[in-house]
Formats: sequence, structure tokens, C-alpha cells
Amino acid sequence: MLTAPTAAGKSALALDLAEQAGAELVCADAFTVYQGLDIGTAKPGAAERAQVPHHLLDVASVTGPFDVAQFVALAEAAIADILARGRTPLIVGGTGFYLAALRRGLPLTPPSDPQVRAEVEAELQERGLDALLAEIERRHPQEAARLERNPRRVVRAAELYRRTGRYPGEFGHQAPAYRYEVVAFTRPPAELEARMHARTLAMFAAGWADEAAWLATQVSPDQTPRPTAWQALGYREALAVAQGTLSVQAAAEQVTLATRQYAKRQLTFTRTQLGAALLSEGEARRHVRAALAR
Repeated sequence: MLTAPTAAGKSALALDLAEQAGAELVCADAFTVYQGLDIGTAKPGAAERAQVPHHLLDVASVTGPFDVAQFVALAEAAIADILARGRTPLIVGGTGFYLAALRRGLPLTPPSDPQVRAEVEAELQERGLDALLAEIERRHPQEAARLERNPRRVVRAAELYRRTGRYPGEFGHQAPAYRYEVVAFTRPPAELEARMHARTLAMFAAGWADEAAWLATQVSPDQTPRPTAWQALGYREALAVAQGTLSVQAAAEQVTLATRQYAKRQLTFTRTQLGAALLSEGEARRHVRAALAR
């Protein structure tokens, strides 16, 4: 597994390493799974996919949900197929919850209760994400960090606690299908933020606002609960640009700030939940190259 905070360059590094080793990439990203979300998710394009096979891109419609159980099922099927053909899979992505589920196995949590879930979702709209998350953090700081401020997962955690007195992370996990070595890297904060801002501007130049406007025609951003596709970083700001209520520069500043905050959560999750040391890019390159050569 290769992971890094958003905009650190993990996709480019993984592509280079996989091409050299004849490996195939299994993408662990909560939003590149969606068809049509190409620009704002920095999804690998046709040229990259021609260089190295990529799995788990464009496997879901933006009009429906996509969850960790679906991800694990598809990822493990892809890994089995890659191995059966005598090739090596390299898991790459920044969605820590997906990586953790592959590595630990799926959580053994009970099914959702629609009535309690609806009550928590109504409370989310009324009180806001921070209020719900603060309650979880007071009781279980590690669980709060694991949720990565994802509204859907916060609602699920609160719903489960109200029914059982336990959070999702306390139910244990199924046995994972495979064993993984996690390699993580990052960049100095100033460099990482500069890369975030430059990438955001490049996305707007490539037509991100139009992509967000298209997404709004498929599923409303104001729907309750908020559709999973609209939880992707920056799409609300990109839609505001398309609607003329926000300038590109202002939107880029807001998106960069949100991305920086998200990257901090990714790094915390990597250390605390994946148990991986944060290496430099060069160190990560050496570690992954050695693992692929075994």
C-alpha cells in the first residue's frame, strides 16, 4: 500500500513504480470510483491508464451511494485477479478508511436502523457536523479521528452509539483476505500547500466548474442527507464558480484551506490507524520498489 496526503504526488509516484515493476494499480479513493468526477478528483486520465492498468476507477454512479463494504469486495476481487495472472498489485490512495478496511478486514458492525439514522441526520442538519463530532471526541478521541470528519460516517457512528453504546471501531473486524505493507510519505507543509493551491487552480482551468454544474444536474447538492458524491472536496465551491457567486481565486483559496485541513487529518489517520511512519518521497520510493521486487 502506498499512501500520502492529497496533492503530495502519490498517484504519479505509484504510476512510475508500477510501470517499472510491471505491477497494476488498485485505487483506494472514495471519489475516483464515481463516473464523471474526473477533474475535481484528479482521477488518472487515459494516458496514465494506458501506461499501467488501474482498477476501481469509474465503478459507481454519482446518483447512488458507495461504501467501504463495496470497496473492499471490489478491491479484493481485483487483487485476486491480478495475482491469478502472475502480476503484482500496488494499492494506492488517500482514503484511509478504505485502506484500513482492506488491512484489518471489514468491521463487524450491525446493520443500520433507518429510524435512528434519520433522527441523527436531522440533528446533523440542525446542530452541524462539529457538534456531533465533539460528542464522539469526548467519549472516544480515536474514533473521532478515524471518522475523518466524513458526515456519513459521523452519522453512522452516532447512530450506532445511541443504539448499542459502542462505536463502529469497537466491534472488531472480519479477517482480511490479504496482508499488506503500508508505505506512507509526505512533503514539508509549505511545499504541500503550494502544490494544493497550484493543483486547485489547474483544476479550475481544466473545467472543474463545468464538472460541478454537471454533477448538480445528476444529484442535488442540497439533498438531505448530502449525497456521497457531493462530499468530495471542493465541488460546492466549484459549483459556486459555475453559478457566478464565487470567483475562481476566492474558490481556490477556500478549497486550498479545506484541502490543507483534510491533509492534516489524513496524516493523523496514517500514523494512528495505519501505524505507518511518514517518510520522504525518496524513502517511500525505495521501500515500495524493494517490496515490488520481492
